[in-house]
Amino acid sequence: MMRRLSLHTRVGLVFTGLAASLLLVLAALWSHGARNATHEEVEAASRVAEQWLRAMAGEMRQLPPAVLPERVLGVVKPLGRIRANELEVIAADGRLLYRSPAPTYKAGRQVPAWFAGLLTPEFEARRVALGELQLVLHPDASRSVIDAWDDLQRMAAWAVLLLVGLFLISRYALDRALRPLAQVMQALERTGSGRFDTRLPVFATPELGRLSRAFNGMADRLNAAVNDNVRLETEHEVAEQMQGRLQQERQLIARELHDELAQGITAVRALAGAIVQRSSDQPGLKLPAESIVAVTGEMQQGVRHILQRLRPASAAGLEAGLERLLVAWRMQHESIELRATIELEHARLSDAVAQTLIRIVQEGLTNVARHAAASQVELLLGEAAGQIRLLLSDNGRGCDGRRSPQAGCGFGLAGMAERIAELGGVLTMARPAAGGFCLQVCLPHHHEIMEEAS
Repeated sequence: MMRRLSLHTRVGLVFTGLAASLLLVLAALWSHGARNATHEEVEAASRVAEQWLRAMAGEMRQLPPAVLPERVLGVVKPLGRIRANELEVIAADGRLLYRSPAPTYKAGRQVPAWFAGLLTPEFEARRVALGELQLVLHPDASRSVIDAWDDLQRMAAWAVLLLVGLFLISRYALDRALRPLAQVMQALERTGSGRFDTRLPVFATPELGRLSRAFNGMADRLNAAVNDNVRLETEHEVAEQMQGRLQQERQLIARELHDELAQGITAVRALAGAIVQRSSDQPGLKLPAESIVAVTGEMQQGVRHILQRLRPASAAGLEAGLERLLVAWRMQHESIELRATIELEHARLSDAVAQTLIRIVQEGLTNVARHAAASQVELLLGEAAGQIRLLLSDNGRGCDGRRSPQAGCGFGLAGMAERIAELGGVLTMARPAAGGFCLQVCLPHHHEIMEEAS
């Protein structure tokens, strides 16, 4: 139930509970003082009554025994109760000759037994001998206890009013003091829904003022980070689009070279070969025809090389591209040892797989140079279990504790993960127990090999 109450109500209840505990302690001290006061009051009244009875007994001691009871009763009956004492007159044979009437003050009233037992002191009866008569005083604290009970009820009523007032006042004060928290909650909800321009005013309360400044600083940094992310994502999309268009242009040029230029060169070479075969007895025609055959052969070889660069659809083209990339990277980062093992002699790769592998290696090495602070990097690329496997690991500081390995260390690798998923592969990142960072890629084969110009 407490969990369902508001913070204001719970704090108000805590304050009220503490005040109630203090009042209970005060009530215990009051009851102790009230018991002592009752004892002193009744004890004093009993001593006075006893002294009066002894004085009366001294005056009547000379009276004859026959008239003594009548004279004693004639004196004590008009008195009734002697202050807080009940008086009994007992004859020599034990008969009760007289007992004081019941008290008239707050007559007929009783207090709870637990309260009476708490405040009623212990008293002994006081006896005064008068001839053969016994005058017995019984101290009676019941009226004082009733007065204390009435006082306690009045104090309890005021205490309840005080506690209720304290609860209402504390709740009102807390509501006013913590009212800015509603603004904080609204600001958090707006920020959580994507409104990163939300700001809090600087509150007058020092603690809430620090909270508002911290929130505004967090919102500024979050807004800047979101803007950077949007910019990076936009740049990434533009780069992806440019890369796609460039790839389309390269494929178009490759088709034109293959369909137009390569076919024309092949036809010229075939005609020149036919002339060579039929002009064996005509040196003036044979020698130029042989030259044409040789030149067209060189042109075909050149076209093949151009087509391989435009569409690196084989493992050899991938290895050549990676070799150029690794050589350039080693020259730029001489302080980092790079060990590379590439074994793709029998693998046949599609354009998409080859380009993706090159981009992953490029992005991974770039992240190592920028963020890892590593001294060693190892690249393994090969074929296993019908898949292309790439492993890039370093001995640096990984993602520097800023993100989990599964989340990636940059938008470049995030984009690569999306591209690999589109190709049916898997990209995983981990921080080994020995330290560093490990990037692993598994891709299936894609047998989409462009026909070579013949």
